[in-house]
Amino acid sequence: MNQKSSGVNEKFHSGFVAIVGRPNVGKSTLINEMIGQKIAIMSDKPQTTRNKIHGVYTTDKSQIVFLDTPGIHKPLSKLGDYMVKSAVGTLGEVDAALFLIDASEGLGGGDRFIIEQLKKVKTPVFLVMNKIDKIHPEALLPLIAQYKELHEFDEVVPISALEGNNIDTLLNVLSRYLPEGPQYYPADQVTDHPEQFVCAELIREKILHQTREEVPHSIAVAIEDMRVQENGVVYIGAVIFVERDSQKGIVIGKQGALLKEVGKLARRDIELLLGSRVFLELWVKVKKDWRNQERMLKDLGFRND
Repeated sequence: MNQKSSGVNEKFHSGFVAIVGRPNVGKSTLINEMIGQKIAIMSDKPQTTRNKIHGVYTTDKSQIVFLDTPGIHKPLSKLGDYMVKSAVGTLGEVDAALFLIDASEGLGGGDRFIIEQLKKVKTPVFLVMNKIDKIHPEALLPLIAQYKELHEFDEVVPISALEGNNIDTLLNVLSRYLPEGPQYYPADQVTDHPEQFVCAELIREKILHQTREEVPHSIAVAIEDMRVQENGVVYIGAVIFVERDSQKGIVIGKQGALLKEVGKLARRDIELLLGSRVFLELWVKVKKDWRNQERMLKDLGFRND
C-alpha cells in the first residue's frame, strides 16, 4: 500500500465505516477483498463473526477503517446477545455505514429490522448489494426500488465480493464521504487486532469448515502460548473449547484425523499471515455452556464496553 502523500495542498481523509447486515450475506468476504488479505473468517454457516474486526484500507489520499460486525439476528444465548449489541452499537460510532444485503435472497424481515436501526443513523448509509453474480441483471432495478421505498440511501452500489466485482468503485465512492482526518494506522497495517486474535480466528474457521452442524457455534479458540523459538519457528499453542464431550469427539475425529487436518490447514494460513514457519499445537477442552458464562466470554475477548 502507498504511504500518505506529503503534498502541501492535498487534504487527507479518514474515517470509520461499519459493515452491517443479516448473517451470512458476505460481510467477511467483502472486508477481506477490500483489505486484500484474510483478516476475517469466512464460512457458509451464519453468525461466524463474533467480534468487530477492524480492517484498514490505506491509499495516499485516504484511510478507511472497517468494522465487520456480527450478523444481526435474534439472540439465543448471552453470546448471541453480545453479538447483536455489538453490531447495533457500532452504528453510533462510525462516519458511514455499509448495509450489505444478499441480492439473490431479496428483501426479508431481517433487512427491515436493520433498516429501522439505520434510520437512527445521522451519518451516510450505503446500500451495498452483494452476490449480483447470482441474479439476472434485469432483477436488480426492481430490487433497488424495494429497498429505497424503505429508506433513502446515500449511495447504492451493486457488487460481488466473492468475484471482486465493483469493489474499487465502492472504495472510491466511500472515500469521498470521509471527513478530513489523520492517518490512524501505518500504511502497511491491515488490522488493529493482535496477531494472536487473527491466528485464533483462522483456527476456528478451519473447524467450521470441517465439523457438523451441531458443533460450530459451540466452539471458541484461545491462544495460550505464542513465541519465536531459537530456530526461528513460531510456536503456537491453542485450546479449542467445546460445550459437550460428544463435541470434543467430533472435533478430534477418528484417531485424531479431523484435528490433524484442522491443524494442517490453519498452519498454512497462519504462516502466510506471519511470513514465517509455524509449529501449531492444538488441544480440545470441554467447558460446559461457555456461551452463557459471562466470565468465560470476557476471558475470550467478548465485551460490550
